[in-house]
Amino acid sequence: MKIWLAYPAASYTDSSDDETSPRDKQQKNSKGSSDFCVKNIKQAEFGRREIEIAEQEMPALMALRKRAQGEKPLAGAKIVGCTHITAQTAVLMETLGALGAQCRWAACNIYSTLNEVAAALAESGFPVFAWKGESEDDFWWCIDRCVNVEGWQPNMILDDGGDLTHWIYKKYPNMFKKIKGIVEESVTGVHRLYQLSKAGKLCVPAMNVNDSVTKQKFDNLYCCRESILDGLKRTTDMMFGGKQVVVCGYGEVGKGCCAALKAMGSIVYVTEIDPICALQACMDGFRLVKLNEVIRQVDIVITCTAPQPSVLKGNKNVVTREHLDRMKNSCIVCNMGHSNTEIDVASLRTPELTWERVRSQVDHVIWPDGKRIVLLAEGRLLTLSCSTVPTFVLSITATTQALALIELYNAPEGRYKQDVYLLPKKMDEYVASLHLPTFDAHLTELTDEQAKYLGLNKNGPFKPNYYRY
Repeated sequence: MKIWLAYPAASYTDSSDDETSPRDKQQKNSKGSSDFCVKNIKQAEFGRREIEIAEQEMPALMALRKRAQGEKPLAGAKIVGCTHITAQTAVLMETLGALGAQCRWAACNIYSTLNEVAAALAESGFPVFAWKGESEDDFWWCIDRCVNVEGWQPNMILDDGGDLTHWIYKKYPNMFKKIKGIVEESVTGVHRLYQLSKAGKLCVPAMNVNDSVTKQKFDNLYCCRESILDGLKRTTDMMFGGKQVVVCGYGEVGKGCCAALKAMGSIVYVTEIDPICALQACMDGFRLVKLNEVIRQVDIVITCTAPQPSVLKGNKNVVTREHLDRMKNSCIVCNMGHSNTEIDVASLRTPELTWERVRSQVDHVIWPDGKRIVLLAEGRLLTLSCSTVPTFVLSITATTQALALIELYNAPEGRYKQDVYLLPKKMDEYVASLHLPTFDAHLTELTDEQAKYLGLNKNGPFKPNYYRY
């Protein structure tokens, strides 16, 4: 039987033999460079092995690296990035480097960084500023170290969540005006860009890759269909059969979570504000409820609500203190959305409640009467805080990001104005086609007669922009 050990509530990061903050260490890689800040540069060899494994499941990026390496389409590009730092991200960064770009990188999530991968990137010469378990102050310090470099002016931004973009916009407005393009991959970050555009403050073109078909379907639907089970199983060792679960939100992420849990025998309820998504949930066989109706009986609460256009940091207080007070003993609470505002975790940091660390990313929050809930990742994104994402899925997302960067960087003047754009359909199809050989899949080709009859180019795009897959 597994025994859960309680750790002091004051500790909210992974335990380590070396608790010294990376900011206080003097580290150099084998080439003598110290332009990085990671947990332990000596872990580089282990990180390199993880990157090599990831390369095997990222066929499109490797193909792109091979096809475009001679042309160097990103020669002269100075990309500053803020994403999850994992083995898969490392493959993307090294691909961008192979295509001619210079990169500086920070993490978009304080818990998702793989320290050994960050070390491997630093050893390879990439200025990386990230480690697992950063404080909020560390988080912004790392971003600033990426941006504020003497003699280095970024001209491209790759962001996940919008924090890097807004940091440069607020703190370095002159630098922001010189940016050639922004690529954003998250719902939250895209809405923040649209807010800037609506206010007339977006002075550079931006590419919304979050709403590309490949990203929506694979990174949100197919990925979350697998990673929700992985994250819950790793953190709680629970069995899903017969458990009652409420999923807040039935967008692509919610659909993936619900499908996985239903397949495992869970009883799944859905909450929704959008009548179209709500109707889809009903047609897929899920009971549509208000959270208050089931909060006392469910075993698991999962938030995955998309941000509203008027809210910069995503939806807020989907699960409130009132909901948390009414939950049953040992109810598991977690978030599959990008923003940590969906669960009102701040309301739990009060004197009458006791926090008890169970294991990494798992806390008991204990009420005076002895009731406790199991809070995962302190309400932050479960997928990369407590589990891993299938590498093949990340290959699709990363290839989309790479192509968007190439497109914006090489676009002739005037093609893109100071606005937010969707990834061109032709590029979306190209990303998909690069992954088909993995399955030994063979596309049917239109004949000249068929193409003429349908009014299509034989090489695509095959669907209009308004088509919903």
